[in-house]
Amino acid sequence: MKAIVQRVAQASVTVGGEQISSIGRGLCVLLGISLEDTQRELEHMVRKILNLRVFEDESGKHWSKSVMDKQYEVLCVSQFTLQCILKGNKPDYHMAMPTEQAELFYNNFLEQLRKAYKPELIKDGKFGAYMQVHIQNDGPVTIELESPAATVDPKQLTKLEKQQQRKEKTRTKMPSESSRERNVPRNKDDPSASSGAEGDVSSEREP
Repeated sequence: MKAIVQRVAQASVTVGGEQISSIGRGLCVLLGISLEDTQRELEHMVRKILNLRVFEDESGKHWSKSVMDKQYEVLCVSQFTLQCILKGNKPDYHMAMPTEQAELFYNNFLEQLRKAYKPELIKDGKFGAYMQVHIQNDGPVTIELESPAATVDPKQLTKLEKQQQRKEKTRTKMPSESSRERNVPRNKDDPSASSGAEGDVSSEREP
């Protein structure tokens, strides 16, 4: 599980031109759920977010108080793109939890936040919607949080992902092999000889 936590002067979420949620001073949390996350990671993230000391105390000392200490608001926005793995320049989201499962998990996350803090101070966007998130970052202060189990080396893919990769390689490999057959080097004196450009598959590679 990954979260981008921003200390804000204010933040809001708009869907279809209508503002559906807003907060004053507090935290805006962009949350990305991975397919490997469990209740353990959820509880870890809830604790971290609510106890993160990014506010000043009464004497003005920085990094002394949490959002709970200050009784500020929290705006949460589901952000599956945080689970992106780049393949060349193309984002890949195989590490993100599937939509239906993720929605239940995200709602559970909100419920746990409200139980641990004050329900009326926890706001959220609209899961799965195309949102405009307006953030007035205060500082700016931006903290990246990651649950221990979510620290996954992209090379250490799950069995399911490896199977998916093999399927994709098989689909792309078949036309390549047939192209190679068409591009068997011919004698330069052969009038039917080809430059090989017709069967070039380099355009299929990632830039």
